[in-house]
Amino acid sequence: MSAPQNIDLLFILQPAIVILISFGLVVCWRYKRSFAGAVLLYSFVAYFGAIALKYLVQLPTARYVLESFGPSSPVFALYLGLQTVFFEVGLAFLLAYHGVRRAKLKAKDAEAYGIGLSLWENGVFLGLIPLINLLAIYVILGSNMLLAQTVYSQITRSHPFLFNRPAEVLPLIGWGILERISSTLAHFSWGYLSLVAAAFRKWRYFGLALPMGLLDALVPWAGTVPPEVSEPVLFAITVGFFTVSLAATRELRRKIKWSPTKRK
Repeated sequence: MSAPQNIDLLFILQPAIVILISFGLVVCWRYKRSFAGAVLLYSFVAYFGAIALKYLVQLPTARYVLESFGPSSPVFALYLGLQTVFFEVGLAFLLAYHGVRRAKLKAKDAEAYGIGLSLWENGVFLGLIPLINLLAIYVILGSNMLLAQTVYSQITRSHPFLFNRPAEVLPLIGWGILERISSTLAHFSWGYLSLVAAAFRKWRYFGLALPMGLLDALVPWAGTVPPEVSEPVLFAITVGFFTVSLAATRELRRKIKWSPTKRK
């Protein structure tokens, strides 16, 4: 029996490039500034704790909300956005506050904390894991195993775009990478502001970070418009987050001089 049609290996480019960007930021910041092990630990607990809480909430409620209001409704959008506000941004702040109280995190770790949150989302959860899945699918479909036909049937139903031609694949990859860059900017912004707020007890910075979580309210809308519209808009919004987070803390950094210095 011949092997079924395989997916295009070009799809591996997206998670591979995102992984390089995510881990590259960590390495670069570690070399140029500082990146304590505690930052990785606290950002890990904050991010995956938020994912677990979202799962616990969505498991009994998501179907009801979808059936009652529809996948493109404002209610469903708010349902997703508020979970990110309270769980991702809220937990990022609580873990930052805990780390500061225990003297494990300091103000100089603020940038690294934001980079750490982004690492777990983009480098691992939506980078490394999808890369492994794509490679596994490619190997299985390229084999003569009985499992290959079953996997092929499942993929053609759930992810038919994986069998698109290269000319159709490349734009999808490009927009996917841009989306992950937007996610990087968003996670950096609310992680950075959360640790600044915790370190200096200046709650207005946490107040700036909280509404950034409403970014996920755009998820239902993004699925109804082409990526050449949704992705640039998403990117522009997260650039705004990044700009606001740095601009809002400029005077604080200048006055207190807490920014880390270059490693010698």
